[in-house]
Amino acid sequence: MDDYFGGLDASQRAAFEHIRNLVIDMVPEAEEGTSYGMAGLKYKQKPLLAFLAAKHHLSIFPFSWRVIDAVRPAHRVRVVEGDRSVHVAMPLPDEVVRDIVRHRIEEIVGAAR
Repeated sequence: MDDYFGGLDASQRAAFEHIRNLVIDMVPEAEEGTSYGMAGLKYKQKPLLAFLAAKHHLSIFPFSWRVIDAVRPAHRVRVVEGDRSVHVAMPLPDEVVRDIVRHRIEEIVGAAR
């Protein structure tokens, strides 16, 4: 993940590092790695959140339409249909990140039962 973030410009890197720190504060046992070829975090061996920088935007991927649909009405996040991503406004409000992570953790834990 540090290698990926190191290749970004300073503002992109700062935005993603902030999100990563929020997630790690919430889920200290999250592991860094890759998910579907993107820098990401895993929880209980499942993809939790991934990061992707494109030419004109940043995206985070919670890997679940249910998570996006749960978060979208409350926060009006920009979602790209078809790829399960949330485009990151600079900066993405902390409460949006926390809601995404909470919903994704609930989904992962629920699937493990």
